Amino acid sequence: MAAKKKKHTKALRKINGTVSSASASQLQAFMLHVICGLGLASAFWVAHNVYSISLISDPSQTLRLIWLVEALIVILFYSLFRQNPNECSYLKAVGRGLLGLPAGAVMNAFGAIVLGAPVHIHYFRKTLDWSLLMSVFTFVPAASIFGSSWIDWQRIFAHTKPIGCIDYMICLPAHGAVIGAWFGAWPMPLDWERPWQVFVLLPLNMICYM
Repeated sequence: MAAKKKKHTKALRKINGTVSSASASQLQAFMLHVICGLGLASAFWVAHNVYSISLISDPSQTLRLIWLVEALIVILFYSLFRQNPNECSYLKAVGRGLLGLPAGAVMNAFGAIVLGAPVHIHYFRKTLDWSLLMSVFTFVPAASIFGSSWIDWQRIFAHTKPIGCIDYMICLPAHGAVIGAWFGAWPMPLDWERPWQVFVLLPLNMICYM
């Protein structure tokens, strides 16, 4: 049964025009995500205990520390599962991950601005650090493994049709980061003491006093 499934996966890759020589077991995928999770935890620990900062007191510097630590882990470990390792060296995969970091940040920043993120020099560093962190979870793994293979990018992000363990290693964190960011933005209207909220609360107060 396992041999049949493996043959089916290989056939699907041939149909899509790519045959990957690298593979990953479920245990390897699980360990990779554990390592990435420990990287996040260690970055938060260093921020809190070494630099005495947090996402509340200094969000920009905290985000910068997190994406620096996580980018190092993601690029180094995801590059081990690069596609066609006989043609693509480990250092080349690392280089692709480094190039994918700013490219993904630009795309994430554009999406955030379109969805309402403030465009002001005061918020530039915060938006930049957030975009780089999002790029680590969305673009960098795919860049390290697939490079510029548009067919694989389209299969993962446009059609959401992962066909192997490596595809799920890319797909799940990417979609989880986007969904988490989306849900994380929902409580923002509850952040009181904003100037625009005066115009919302004033009519409600007038009705209450009438």
